[in-house]
Amino acid sequence: MRSDTDMMRVGASHQLSAEQEAYVYIESRIRTNVYKAGQRLVAEDIAAELSMSRMPVREAFRRLAGDGLVTLRANRGAVVTTLGEDDIREVFEMRAVLEALAASAAVDHLTPSRMRDLQALLKRMEEVDLEYQEWVTRHREFHEYLTDLSGLPRVCRQISLLHSLIEPYMRVWVTRESNSMDSKACHEHLMRALRSGDKLAVEAEMRIHVLSTIPAEAVSATFGDG
Repeated sequence: MRSDTDMMRVGASHQLSAEQEAYVYIESRIRTNVYKAGQRLVAEDIAAELSMSRMPVREAFRRLAGDGLVTLRANRGAVVTTLGEDDIREVFEMRAVLEALAASAAVDHLTPSRMRDLQALLKRMEEVDLEYQEWVTRHREFHEYLTDLSGLPRVCRQISLLHSLIEPYMRVWVTRESNSMDSKACHEHLMRALRSGDKLAVEAEMRIHVLSTIPAEAVSATFGDG
């Protein structure tokens, strides 16, 4: 099921170029595991689904390769990138640094209305209970709403790419690891820091939260103990 963000993107597709439409379509399916790690993507098939020529799809492949979501291989074309354990840990460490920076900067732009919006996004996360896939979508919405308040567009763009890289794995982990859903306390600590206006506290809480989002056991469950 598409998120509200995906629906808005697709709903605005008439304003996008064919290449942009193909990019949004493929990126969404990679994030949600419709296209799985290691899967070969066939330009002709995707073009037929989108009722467009192959060229925009191939251009979208190149852009996705630049983002790290797709790997272009000789004689195989485009393949959905597979992340190893070290890659995953690196993504989380990068996210921790960049999201801490963005959250700290967002403090200057918080208003009572925006704090209510953040609280409402957290409530939306709690409401889904054991609907794990929807929880991942709403978790990302909370983080991106907060980091977008930073006024740092380049940082936010990189954060969004990192989220997209790791999201397919999170969608697997949350169905295996109950700890993945037990982030309410971390978010409450983050919200308390945001209300205080203490930038250093916000930065510290965001780092802690991101680095503890997925326990080590989840990586082992995906790649094995060896």
